[in-house]
Amino acid sequence: MHKVKIACVGLGGWGKNILRVSSQIPNADLKAICDTNSSVLQKFSPQYPNAKPYASYDDLLSEENLDAVLLATPAPQHFAMASAAIQAGKHVYVEKPMTLTAAEAETLVQQAEAAGRTLMVGHLLEYHPAVQYLKSLIESGELGDLLYLYSKRLNLGVVRNDENALWSLAPHDISVILYLLDCEPERVTASGQALLQPGIEDVVFVYLQFPQGRMAQIHVSWLDPHKERKLVVVGSKKMAVFDDMHPSEKIRVYDKSATVQWSNANSIEAISVRHGEIHIPVIDTYEPLNKELQHFVDCVQTGQTPRSDGRDGLRVIRVLEKAGQSLKANGEMVLV
Repeated sequence: MHKVKIACVGLGGWGKNILRVSSQIPNADLKAICDTNSSVLQKFSPQYPNAKPYASYDDLLSEENLDAVLLATPAPQHFAMASAAIQAGKHVYVEKPMTLTAAEAETLVQQAEAAGRTLMVGHLLEYHPAVQYLKSLIESGELGDLLYLYSKRLNLGVVRNDENALWSLAPHDISVILYLLDCEPERVTASGQALLQPGIEDVVFVYLQFPQGRMAQIHVSWLDPHKERKLVVVGSKKMAVFDDMHPSEKIRVYDKSATVQWSNANSIEAISVRHGEIHIPVIDTYEPLNKELQHFVDCVQTGQTPRSDGRDGLRVIRVLEKAGQSLKANGEMVLV
């Protein structure tokens, strides 16, 4: 197979990481870089002399010797730029959030499928080794039946003025929860407060109700004294915690549970709580972004469906959109 000829578009805060990693993928060939800021192009061009610099995205898309684009541009630009790339015959990797509306996300999915192009969304945590370990625990049945999950993504800053904490931070946690549960919620409720800037929520709580009585809660904020990146998964047999801020012990599995004893009259006779050992597994230490971009290139080559494909992106946007509606309705429950 020939190497996949790629272009990196948007070389800002996260884009420069995509540029660095994509240039190291063995079966990819970095052919172009693109940014509307000329000083940014001047900064990176000497570091990647084999990549042609473009200040115009339209000019880049007219390049025939190009298979795929990696979009790390501001979220409001994702739909138009991804759509233009698909129509130009390019495969597309687009950073989260995929779009700002479910209608736009669905349009991209339809365009990519009609054109036979790979569409993949940058849901980075789906490629994190700790999340992969959690997925294996769930699929093996070691945790038992999943009861509920909750996540915290908190810090003091970076405070944004173009999107609220929900759209800035929650896509990570929503994508992971949907990936682990392998289904969409039936109901979404969200509440939050705009404490620093009118109309831009700094702290948001999202409550998701899933089939079979399972539930999840997401707490995101850029106005918090603690920096936390934590996901707790509670099962009927065991419980697991993913702490992304811990330097080495990312996963802890707690052999703890509560068992209900029923009487013959179908009433609760007793509830026993079991406290067992704590297991700290050895987790791979690969860079998730490398695994993610390698997966995209492999999918372009083989035609397989990416783990975080366009439909995965659509599911996340659908939840975000419903959560936003609930926010505006002062926490009213919204059906998905």
